[in-house]
Amino acid sequence: MTMGDSNPLFGAIEAGGTKFVCAVGDASGRLLFEGRIPTEDPTSTFARVFEFFRSAEGMFGPLRAIGLASFGPLDLNPMSRRYGHVLGTPKAGWTEFDVRGVIAAEFDVPVGFDTDVNAAALAEARWGRGIGLPCLVYVTVGTGVGAGLVYHGASFLGVTHPEMGHIHVRRHPQDLHFAGVCPFHGDCLEGLASGSAIMARKGQDLSAVPRDDVVWEMEADYLGQLCAQLVVTVSPHRILLGGGVMQQVQLFPTISARMRHWLGGYIQSAEVQSDDFISPPGLGAQAGVKGALALAVAAAKPPMQRIVTGHR
Repeated sequence: MTMGDSNPLFGAIEAGGTKFVCAVGDASGRLLFEGRIPTEDPTSTFARVFEFFRSAEGMFGPLRAIGLASFGPLDLNPMSRRYGHVLGTPKAGWTEFDVRGVIAAEFDVPVGFDTDVNAAALAEARWGRGIGLPCLVYVTVGTGVGAGLVYHGASFLGVTHPEMGHIHVRRHPQDLHFAGVCPFHGDCLEGLASGSAIMARKGQDLSAVPRDDVVWEMEADYLGQLCAQLVVTVSPHRILLGGGVMQQVQLFPTISARMRHWLGGYIQSAEVQSDDFISPPGLGAQAGVKGALALAVAAAKPPMQRIVTGHR
């Protein structure tokens, strides 16, 4: 089975700390072929990634471009000598590895590249719960806390990608003595509100923590603070909260209430006051790999068209 130029196909790689999700899809967001590869050392992992795409090309024909949505931190500055590299990660063997470069060297196609959470935000803006919204924030709350900001169709990048998970928040009155788990900051948001932080407090898996445990009240307060700070700094039209912790669906109304508490009546816009301002992702578990697909679609466009449409 091969596809012609009328419906070009793209490769997508969601590179996570525990697994790589590889897929082939088209510009409509449809996934045609998908596989999962355990994250081991870089050489072994990418050998299997290359095998996946060679097999895919045998079935579907050449790919127009490949998108890589990777765990980080990453160097996303094209002018940097370390562009495409993973920076200081606790994942053994991956620090300073050129994740983008190995793909570009193996396949003679454009390679789109961004963080996993930025890419998930792009996918939601293109095909999910952010369609038609000029400014969207996607937050993932799992082992860590990461966030991506999409503004008029492009992920926001400055000196580096935003690290909203490492802001500092006010302590909940019943959480004054927990040291936090962030290896850099201790009790930043990630250190207090990540799934790792909850498990460190409770000594058990999240699914085993009762719904009426005070830790969920603390969690909602910390995430409410995050959302309030996002409202007053980047003024998004919607905030999507995904990740393993957010499977606790009872958190959403309380997070919204705590956000409004911390805003103190200062922002009265209808968007912020609406029930769906803070929502779960529309694409669910596919947001990451579809984000990689969105990066590939954007990378395949001619440079001037990327500028006109807002894509880097």
